[in-house]
Amino acid sequence: AEFHRSYLAEVEHEALIVDVRFNGGGHVSQLVLEKLARRRIGYDVSRWGEPEPYPADSPAGPLVAITNEHAGSDGDIFTHCFKLLGLGPVVGKRTWGGVIGISPRHALVDGSLTTQPEYAFWFSDVGWSVENYGTDPDVEVDVRPQDHVEGRDTQLDMAVELALAALREHRPLSADLAQRPRLELPTLPPRAATSGNGAAAPKRGASKAGAPKAAAPKGARKPTRKSGG
Repeated sequence: AEFHRSYLAEVEHEALIVDVRFNGGGHVSQLVLEKLARRRIGYDVSRWGEPEPYPADSPAGPLVAITNEHAGSDGDIFTHCFKLLGLGPVVGKRTWGGVIGISPRHALVDGSLTTQPEYAFWFSDVGWSVENYGTDPDVEVDVRPQDHVEGRDTQLDMAVELALAALREHRPLSADLAQRPRLELPTLPPRAATSGNGAAAPKRGASKAGAPKAAAPKGARKPTRKSGG
């Protein structure tokens, strides 16, 4: 949940740096990698709204990951899969190397639990070798004690440098809004005036039947009705 909240706020930046240092594991690497692996190939552009990336929530530009020797278990898995999927360079130190999983489900009479190794990870490039070794970064950068004292994060600095270099080579994909379709409406002929029932309205001075109205001659007197008797 924390990743998704932050990701939606950051995904439109030109580049993303994913920091998995000190990641002690869990079961979320698949969810995170599924988002990061999306490749933006277009935009859905509405007439009045803002362009929406396609696929949705896909990164706008290059990715860089930072890891270190304290990233283990799912931290190992994420780092190795980030490299295996070719999402971007990995900066830092070799990961811890512990991907054997346990399940604390065997209870003892005193209420404590006992666990045994039950799960292992195999990858298409190195087989079972992540266990007891970890994953090497593409660019190894150490954080020395004097760097800590001076407040320098040399691994983050290198990640920023790699992201900027990638941006210089390949700019993020953007829609060419200047060439968006703007079809003009065709010019229609003027419509004849119609009455409420859809029929053509009669011309002024004509009866509903279309015959001209009779006019009384000038000087003629209107006939008057005489009473009987």
